[in-house]
Amino acid sequence: MNKLTHARVWSAIDALARRYGLSASGLAKRAGLDPTAFNKSKRVTGEGRPRWPTTESIAKVLQATGASFDDFTTLVTAEPRRRHTARPIPLIGMTQAGAGGFFDDGGFPVGGGWDEIRFPKVDDENAYALEVTGDSMAPLYRDGDILIVSPNSAPRKGDRVVLRTSDGEVMAKVLVRRTTKTVELASLNPSHPNLVFPLDRIEWMARIVWASQ
Repeated sequence: MNKLTHARVWSAIDALARRYGLSASGLAKRAGLDPTAFNKSKRVTGEGRPRWPTTESIAKVLQATGASFDDFTTLVTAEPRRRHTARPIPLIGMTQAGAGGFFDDGGFPVGGGWDEIRFPKVDDENAYALEVTGDSMAPLYRDGDILIVSPNSAPRKGDRVVLRTSDGEVMAKVLVRRTTKTVELASLNPSHPNLVFPLDRIEWMARIVWASQ
């Protein structure tokens, strides 16, 4: 019997959203919840502990979509699909990522303005690629490097991440510390000081899982 785990429950919510052609934030809106209720950043506490969806929020999602509880439990217990062959994933330049229309409120790729590359062994079906432009992230990442980003992977302390601020700026940093109010980030260039952002200035943050260095 499959175990009821934090990852499986959230994966079921994501799968339900896709079934009805919605993003996680779109599903939350349809259910009458805060649009950020199902964002990846809300799935862990500021201390990095798993945060579970409430039974009330699940009930509202089922009512809004018309899905049954049996539908939901089937998604929870389904074995995750693993991809072992190369598949196309969306690609844009890092500087383009700051423009509107490429991401939804949860940091998932949307729209038709993306190019594609083929990349193997990406378990996250929402993964996307960013091409580094310029040398602002040297010496770690240089012009032309490709970063593979997983919006379904909750960033932890020490992870390299991509984030978008409320000003529309997209940057790659290292997650140093996250509290209930702020996020501290280290620059990829050690000569630059750390940055501290209040949480309301960060629209989304996702983990970099691979780079073509």
